[in-house]
Order: sequence, then C-alpha cells, then structure tokens
Amino acid sequence: MKKLKIASIPGDGIGKEVVPAAIDVLHTVAELHGGLTFEFTDFPYSCEYYLEHGVMMPEDGMKRLSDFDSIFLGAVGDANLVPDHISLWGLLIKIRREFEQTINVRPAKQLPGIQSPLVNPNDFDIMVVRENSEGEYSSVGGRIYRGEDEIAIQNNVFSRKATERAMRFAFDLASKRKGRVTSATKSNGIVYSMPFWDEVFKDVAESYPNVKTDQQHIDALAAFFVTNPSRFDVVVASNLFGDILSDIGAGIMGSIGVAPAGNINVNGKYPSMFEPVHGSAPDIIGKGIANPVGQIWTAKMLLDHHGEEEMGQVLLDVIEETTKNRIITSDLGGSHSTQDVTNEIINRLKAKA
Repeated sequence: MKKLKIASIPGDGIGKEVVPAAIDVLHTVAELHGGLTFEFTDFPYSCEYYLEHGVMMPEDGMKRLSDFDSIFLGAVGDANLVPDHISLWGLLIKIRREFEQTINVRPAKQLPGIQSPLVNPNDFDIMVVRENSEGEYSSVGGRIYRGEDEIAIQNNVFSRKATERAMRFAFDLASKRKGRVTSATKSNGIVYSMPFWDEVFKDVAESYPNVKTDQQHIDALAAFFVTNPSRFDVVVASNLFGDILSDIGAGIMGSIGVAPAGNINVNGKYPSMFEPVHGSAPDIIGKGIANPVGQIWTAKMLLDHHGEEEMGQVLLDVIEETTKNRIITSDLGGSHSTQDVTNEIINRLKAKA
C-alpha cells in the first residue's frame, strides 16, 4: 500500500473552503485506486496566525513541513489584515525558496463548457514552465537617498544552473506531450540577461533533437496567447515572464478560479508544493461559491508528481465532464455552489469504479 503524507495549509480566505473539498476528492481517488492512501496533516499558517503570533509560521515551521511528501496549499494573503510583502515572504515564497522549489508549472487548457473570452480559442492546451528561484524576483538590490534623489535598484539574477534546469524540465515535459518548446525572451531590449537566456536555450535544445523549438519576444508572445494560443505546447520562461504568461493563460481559460500550479523540487531533498492560482478572494469568503476546480486540478498535478499519472488523468477527465455539463460556480456563469461542484466530481469518480 502506497501512503502519501501531505501537509495541508488551507491558509487564508477561500483556501479554507476549497482545500477540504479537494482533500475529499483525493480520498475518493485513493479509495478507487486501491493501492494508495493519503494522510493529511493540517497547519494553521496564515494571516490570522500572523495576527496572533507575529509570524506567518513558527520558527520550526519549515522543519515540520520537511517531513512530508508534498505540501497542499490553498491561498496566502489578506491585505486587510497583513501587508502582502509580509504574508507572501513569510510563507509562500519562504517555502518556495528554502525548499528549493526551483520550477513552477502552470497549465492553461480550454475546459469544455467554460466560455473563454476568446472568440476562437481552438482547444488550446499550454504548459508554462517558469524558472522559480531567481531572475527578476531576486532579492538583490536596495534603496538609497530620499526625496527627489531617491533610487531603487533591483538586480535580475540569471545563473546558468537555474536557467538550464528550467529549460531541461520544459524539454522533458514537451517530450511527453506534443514535442514543442517555445522560449520567452526579450533579447532585443534587455542587454545581458536575455541574450544569455537565448544562448542557454540553444545549448539545451541540442540535447533534444526530436523536440521542435522556437523563441518569441515576451510582448509578442503575450499577444499570441490571446490571438492564437493553440499554436503553443510548452512555454519556458523566466520568473517574471512566466508569472505574467501563466496569468494570461488563466484569463483565457475563462476564470482564474480554475487555474492550478505546482512548485517543484527537482532534487528530491524537500517536498514540492501544489497550489491553485486564484488567491484568497476575500470578497467571496463564506458565501459557498468559491470555485473548487483550481484546487482539485492542483490535486491532479500532485498525483502526477507522485507517479500516479493514470489516476491524475482520470481526475482531469472527470473535471472536464463536470464543466461540460455546466456544473460550475458563478465566476464561470453558473449557479452551483462549491459543494455542488465537489459532489459532482466525487460522484463521477465513483461511477468510474
């Protein structure tokens, strides 16, 4: 019997609603699987925890989390309670950095029954692979002077090791999909880091002769995500570019509420972390209308990560059957509750047993 120990961090806002829903789905998957069980341990790390303790997690919080196979996160942040730079750097980014989750993966796929804002989405299915440890989001820089002479300096850091690691991950992923990798660059405007990025991409591509490649400047690439997303398979991008592209991907799906993500540790030293993209959504807390699809699709990514790709595909198929039958929440134009959608997915999973 394969047992996965998962640290559950519902976090803030609707995370406390959608994480329990997705856990119910995962337990159902395990029951159908027969050879798989989940053991979830809840951690209260959140903005409410910060208000009570002055920190987003206790001093030994990372040590506690390191004992698990993966982390299942709901949402982080409530700017009405705690400034975002405190909540994110004290929990989400802290986990990403200290657990060496150097790759961020975000799918963008047209789901049946969900109206994309695009006139002709043409069944797009994109995987954005984002370098997740450095780049434009490095903490190197500073501020000097005050008043009109004040200067803020933010240094972008690109190492060959991290850049190549993200690109190899993208090529390996493309080898299992349609066999195409697009590199997001801006070497016509950014003098040092992006020509370096292009050079590493060319070097890595030589090791994958069966994978087709192209590269697009980020401004044009962002436009193509809107005008012709179906042309893309796997897109590899720096930290900032990947962040932007994956949010565009969520937008063209019809709602950020359906978008999943994985923060991947590739060296096996620490757990990876899986989280939806939607955030804490404080405006709909407690209304029972939070979209659970993003968290449940994130559960599919967790299954894939642990080698349960067959069950992961079954779960995605059921998600698509559910949306196709318009069992959806109000953000997608439906009238169903969080629990309605969750129950439908669970019932459809059981029907496949």
